[in-house]
Amino acid sequence: MSRPILLLCLCLGALLAPGWASARVAQLRAERVTTPVGTLAQVRLRLDWPQGAARGELQLWVGRLDAPDLGYRGRDLHWRCPLERTPADGWRCEGVLQAGGVRPLRLAVALDPAITRAALSQGGARLALARTAAAPDLTTFDLRAVPLAWAQALLAQAWPSGRLKAGTLDGRLRLATPARGPLRVEGPLHLRGAGFENAEASIVGEGLRADLQVNYRSTPAATRASVAGALLGGEFLAGNTYVALPATPVGLEVEARQSAGAGWSLPRLAWRDGDVLAAEGTAALSAAGDLDALDVRVRSDDMAPLRTRYLSGWMGLVGLGDVDLHGAMALEARIAGGRLAGVDAQLQGVDLRDPAQRFVFDGLRGDLRYSAGAPVASALQWDGGQLYGLAFGAARLPFASAAGALRVDGAVDMPMLGGRLGLRDVIIRPPQDGTGADIRFGMRLAGIDFGKVSQALGLPAFQGRLDGDLPHVHYANDRIDFDGGLSLGLFDGRVAFSSLALERPFGTAPSLSADVAMDDLDLLRLTEVLGFGSITGRLDGRIDGLRLVDWTPVAFDARFVTDGDGRRGVPQRISQRAVQDISSVGDASFITSLQGQLIGLFSDFGYRRIGIGCRLENQICTMSGLRSAGNAFTIVEGKGIPRLDVVGFNRAVDWPTLVERLVAAGKGDVAPVVD
Repeated sequence: MSRPILLLCLCLGALLAPGWASARVAQLRAERVTTPVGTLAQVRLRLDWPQGAARGELQLWVGRLDAPDLGYRGRDLHWRCPLERTPADGWRCEGVLQAGGVRPLRLAVALDPAITRAALSQGGARLALARTAAAPDLTTFDLRAVPLAWAQALLAQAWPSGRLKAGTLDGRLRLATPARGPLRVEGPLHLRGAGFENAEASIVGEGLRADLQVNYRSTPAATRASVAGALLGGEFLAGNTYVALPATPVGLEVEARQSAGAGWSLPRLAWRDGDVLAAEGTAALSAAGDLDALDVRVRSDDMAPLRTRYLSGWMGLVGLGDVDLHGAMALEARIAGGRLAGVDAQLQGVDLRDPAQRFVFDGLRGDLRYSAGAPVASALQWDGGQLYGLAFGAARLPFASAAGALRVDGAVDMPMLGGRLGLRDVIIRPPQDGTGADIRFGMRLAGIDFGKVSQALGLPAFQGRLDGDLPHVHYANDRIDFDGGLSLGLFDGRVAFSSLALERPFGTAPSLSADVAMDDLDLLRLTEVLGFGSITGRLDGRIDGLRLVDWTPVAFDARFVTDGDGRRGVPQRISQRAVQDISSVGDASFITSLQGQLIGLFSDFGYRRIGIGCRLENQICTMSGLRSAGNAFTIVEGKGIPRLDVVGFNRAVDWPTLVERLVAAGKGDVAPVVD
């Protein structure tokens, strides 16, 4: 709706006073008309009242309309209506009001010596005002289904970048415009279906409903405003904070003050959402609208609805948007100079559960204190939990905080899968100055049962012990880098992991990169676990540049080779089933000196060496072996009688197809290929 409409309703009482109309002037011009709320320029009034007629016709043109206190500016208004007398020695006129680019409205004005009335309507929307001669500085407004957009100009006074998109208002407001005093607006408002946003869409509201009491006072030097009442539903976004209001009423109180050229101060903020969230505090905004200071106290006796109502925006930034919360908490937070100055949180019986099973904490309790200045101490503890399905036991973390960092005093040790997980040198720096959180610590694993790890991760039933020392682990920018490595005792050999890094650990499509080295693995124990026939001997190997996205391999360069002609006392034999499995997986055939039909007479064969490689890139695995001859490559070099070699002929294998073949080989669903 055009911004000049509200001001025109206020000005008509001054322009069409009874003295003007009774003069029956055919035409009146004025370069400037001043009222308590604004100024009209280039005004022209025309009255056509035929001699002896019961009524005449009134037309009003306004070239320019300005109301600085209300923020209204308008051009080229035209109102035309039939003018007639009223029994109270007054005048009444009702007709169509037009302004450039706006749907026509209907404006009715009634003037008499005691009171001025005006009503503006469009469809089912109606805004009526009344002003008495006894109190000419006071105007009363009655609103019925008034489009929220009609208040756009008034909103722009306090929020220049704000735009009202939808919604209606009902209520009764009193507007005071004394010559010596502040402009005042006060009264109840009922908001339905409100929608708004700022220019950057960083602040957005949709479907908001509320019953509010508003109070607004403005002078050239300062502005004061207060809103109190209940929010009844809807949703809004402010930066990373997304709020989905419940169907039950949420109490709201806001008091705001602003001096000319300065930012807003909010001496009172209050929010009451039953047992879910109660908050109160104070705040201050800079002249640019940034949060400069905050002192808030928050309590939740039922954390279960917190995520869906208030925390999904922030938790979603780190991939925790679906985490279930249970328990109770109390929190005090302070921001000074735009920076986090302190946090004091108390947790009682809090459970955190990720439906994707990335992590679980049970019985989280204690307090957590953060300070950007003087030292403070606190401690958190839990009863147990899981990390990607790997269970860990109870632990207590003693914290010390000062100068903007949280530190864990000493080392922390907790049971994990039959072994121990140790943390040390923990330093946590919360997000500041546009940078995200920064976390550093050292970690040590000792005697972790890899059989339990395999079971938790859905791997074959590997057996072994996992040990390692990671002296420096660094989390920043949604990425974890590990200095040092992990060593796994597996199949009577060793598997070492190095160059470990994890991106988006709790976000969408987490990505893991690493280099893996294998030394002296017992092939018999390995193939028995994998269901891959039977091979005796020892195996070395490397997987360089391993990259998993959402825990699925997308790139690596892998090569596995047995130890030469074998070590003394370690026979090198390969079963017929293993030969068949290797040939099926590697697009290979086996060649023997005997007739093909006699191959089934032998259960196993001697071999000199086994070697196979795969370089995965763009879903294609480039295969290799011990040696190459053209497009062919040798995977198994036979030895003894019968001598059997396995040779591959297809170097480029589709990775999903290769995975299907590996699965089939593990189940024994293969057939021999003999040349």
